[in-house]
Amino acid sequence: MSIASDLIRDLQAEAERTRKVFAVLPEAKFEWKPHEKSMTLGALASHIAENPAWVSALMEPELDFEVMMKSYKPFAGKNRAELVAALDGGVKDAQLALQSRPDAVFHETWTMRMGAKILDRQPRGEALRETAIHHTIHHRGQLVVYLRLLGTPLPPLYGPTADSPAFG
Repeated sequence: MSIASDLIRDLQAEAERTRKVFAVLPEAKFEWKPHEKSMTLGALASHIAENPAWVSALMEPELDFEVMMKSYKPFAGKNRAELVAALDGGVKDAQLALQSRPDAVFHETWTMRMGAKILDRQPRGEALRETAIHHTIHHRGQLVVYLRLLGTPLPPLYGPTADSPAFG
């Protein structure tokens, strides 16, 4: 199996788990946040939804935040349907950016910078895993904690939760 097909499979599997979490988001609580330094529930979910769209940027030789921030506007989903649509669109675009790429592309060095300052430099395949997959899992974990604090029953993601019928 190629690196590209492995990445696509992982992106699809994590997107399916994310859809399960999005399905239980309380839309009336999109402005809620657990702490003054935290993102709102809606902002965190929106960040997760747009994460797969970053894959295209990672297929370029580098990402310069100084340049990108001049035109970047974060996605702000207003409801579950918009979140799922953004997630699904990003996954589709990611698949197109990855498919048929030879393994050698994923071994090339990718650079993240802020103008002249290098923030990160690593093989593209590792950058993709960290940014498009692990980063999503990290923030989805935060979102699940938000939901637990709001008393929202949690869907099973990697196995049953305390809210699953077998545990209830």
